[in-house]
Amino acid sequence: MDLVKSLFISASGLKAQNGRIRVIAENIANADSVGRTPDEDPYRRKIPTFKNEFDRELQAEIVALGRIEEDRSQFPTRYEPGHPAADAEGNVRMPNVSSLVESVDMREAQRSYEANLNVIEATRRMLQRTIDILRG
Repeated sequence: MDLVKSLFISASGLKAQNGRIRVIAENIANADSVGRTPDEDPYRRKIPTFKNEFDRELQAEIVALGRIEEDRSQFPTRYEPGHPAADAEGNVRMPNVSSLVESVDMREAQRSYEANLNVIEATRRMLQRTIDILRG
Protein backbone atom coordinates (compact mmCIF):
# COMPACT_ATOMS: atom_id res chain seq x y z
CA MET A 1 0.00 0.00 0.00
CA ASP A 2 2.89 2.39 0.69
CA LEU A 3 4.02 2.17 -2.94
CA VAL A 4 0.55 3.04 -4.17
CA LYS A 5 0.41 5.88 -1.65
CA SER A 6 3.70 7.28 -3.00
CA LEU A 7 2.22 7.19 -6.53
CA PHE A 8 -0.72 9.33 -5.46
CA ILE A 9 1.43 11.72 -3.45
CA SER A 10 3.79 12.23 -6.40
CA ALA A 11 0.81 12.65 -8.73
CA SER A 12 -0.45 15.46 -6.51
CA GLY A 13 2.98 17.09 -6.85
CA LEU A 14 2.76 16.78 -10.64
CA LYS A 15 -0.65 18.42 -10.65
CA ALA A 16 0.50 21.26 -8.39
CA GLN A 17 3.62 21.95 -10.47
CA ASN A 18 1.53 21.83 -13.66
CA GLY A 19 -0.68 24.57 -12.22
CA ARG A 20 2.39 26.57 -11.26
CA ILE A 21 3.77 26.26 -14.80
CA ARG A 22 0.46 27.52 -16.22
CA VAL A 23 0.58 30.62 -13.99
CA ILE A 24 4.20 31.32 -14.95
CA ALA A 25 3.34 30.92 -18.64
CA GLU A 26 0.51 33.44 -18.21
CA ASN A 27 2.93 35.89 -16.60
CA ILE A 28 5.41 35.50 -19.47
CA ALA A 29 2.66 35.88 -22.07
CA ASN A 30 1.52 39.14 -20.47
CA ALA A 31 4.95 40.63 -19.77
CA ASP A 32 4.21 43.46 -22.25
CA SER A 33 0.48 43.91 -21.58
CA VAL A 34 0.00 47.55 -20.65
CA GLY A 35 -3.20 49.45 -20.08
CA ARG A 36 -5.01 51.19 -22.93
CA THR A 37 -5.31 54.46 -21.06
CA PRO A 38 -3.15 56.21 -18.43
CA ASP A 39 -5.67 55.27 -15.71
CA GLU A 40 -5.81 51.57 -16.58
CA ASP A 41 -3.39 49.28 -14.75
CA PRO A 42 -1.07 47.05 -16.76
CA TYR A 43 -1.00 43.29 -16.20
CA ARG A 44 -0.15 42.43 -12.61
CA ARG A 45 2.10 39.41 -12.05
CA LYS A 46 0.44 36.39 -10.48
CA ILE A 47 2.13 34.28 -7.82
CA PRO A 48 1.08 30.64 -7.29
CA THR A 49 1.01 29.27 -3.76
CA PHE A 50 0.88 25.72 -2.49
CA LYS A 51 -1.03 24.15 0.36
CA ASN A 52 -1.02 20.84 2.19
CA GLU A 53 -4.19 18.82 2.12
CA PHE A 54 -4.99 15.69 4.04
CA ASP A 55 -6.33 12.97 1.76
CA ARG A 56 -8.61 10.82 3.91
CA GLU A 57 -8.63 7.95 1.42
CA LEU A 58 -4.82 7.78 1.36
CA GLN A 59 -4.44 8.79 5.00
CA ALA A 60 -1.58 11.03 3.88
CA GLU A 61 -0.71 14.66 3.28
CA ILE A 62 -0.62 15.74 -0.34
CA VAL A 63 0.31 19.01 -1.99
CA ALA A 64 -2.13 21.10 -3.99
CA LEU A 65 -2.06 24.40 -5.79
CA GLY A 66 -3.28 27.05 -3.39
CA ARG A 67 -4.53 30.56 -4.06
CA ILE A 68 -3.17 32.50 -6.99
CA GLU A 69 -2.12 35.82 -5.48
CA GLU A 70 -1.23 39.07 -7.20
CA ASP A 71 2.22 40.60 -6.86
CA ARG A 72 1.59 43.95 -5.16
CA SER A 73 4.97 45.44 -6.13
CA GLN A 74 5.03 48.73 -8.00
CA PHE A 75 4.81 48.90 -11.74
CA PRO A 76 8.00 50.01 -13.48
CA THR A 77 7.64 52.90 -15.92
CA ARG A 78 9.01 53.47 -19.38
CA TYR A 79 9.22 56.79 -21.16
CA GLU A 80 7.01 56.54 -24.28
CA PRO A 81 5.26 59.89 -24.81
CA GLY A 82 3.38 58.75 -27.94
CA HIS A 83 1.79 55.70 -26.29
CA PRO A 84 -1.98 55.90 -25.58
CA ALA A 85 -1.35 54.77 -21.97
CA ALA A 86 1.28 57.46 -21.32
CA ASP A 87 0.62 59.86 -18.48
CA ALA A 88 1.12 63.64 -18.67
CA GLU A 89 4.89 63.21 -18.32
CA GLY A 90 5.05 60.59 -21.11
CA ASN A 91 5.59 57.59 -18.81
CA VAL A 92 3.81 54.29 -19.37
CA ARG A 93 3.31 51.92 -16.45
CA MET A 94 4.63 48.49 -17.43
CA PRO A 95 3.68 45.09 -15.97
CA ASN A 96 5.59 44.06 -12.84
CA VAL A 97 6.78 40.89 -14.61
CA SER A 98 10.49 40.14 -14.82
CA SER A 99 11.39 37.69 -17.57
CA LEU A 100 14.44 36.60 -15.59
CA VAL A 101 12.40 35.80 -12.46
CA GLU A 102 9.79 33.96 -14.50
CA SER A 103 12.47 31.94 -16.30
CA VAL A 104 14.05 30.88 -13.01
CA ASP A 105 10.63 30.01 -11.56
CA MET A 106 9.78 28.01 -14.69
CA ARG A 107 13.04 26.07 -14.47
CA GLU A 108 12.42 25.29 -10.79
CA ALA A 109 8.86 24.15 -11.51
CA GLN A 110 10.09 21.93 -14.36
CA ARG A 111 12.69 20.33 -12.11
CA SER A 112 10.13 19.70 -9.38
CA TYR A 113 7.79 18.20 -11.98
CA GLU A 114 10.59 15.94 -13.25
CA ALA A 115 11.47 14.86 -9.69
CA ASN A 116 7.88 13.80 -9.05
CA LEU A 117 7.81 12.00 -12.40
CA ASN A 118 11.01 10.13 -11.46
CA VAL A 119 9.41 9.00 -8.20
CA ILE A 120 6.40 7.69 -10.13
CA GLU A 121 8.66 5.83 -12.59
CA ALA A 122 10.75 4.29 -9.78
CA THR A 123 7.60 3.25 -7.92
CA ARG A 124 6.16 1.74 -11.08
CA ARG A 125 9.36 -0.29 -11.60
CA MET A 126 9.27 -1.53 -8.00
CA LEU A 127 5.64 -2.58 -8.36
CA GLN A 128 6.45 -4.38 -11.61
CA ARG A 129 9.37 -6.22 -9.99
CA THR A 130 7.14 -7.23 -7.09
CA ILE A 131 4.58 -8.63 -9.50
CA ASP A 132 7.32 -10.49 -11.40
CA ILE A 133 8.62 -12.02 -8.14
CA LEU A 134 5.13 -13.12 -7.14
CA ARG A 135 4.58 -14.75 -10.55
CA GLY A 136 7.92 -16.60 -10.45
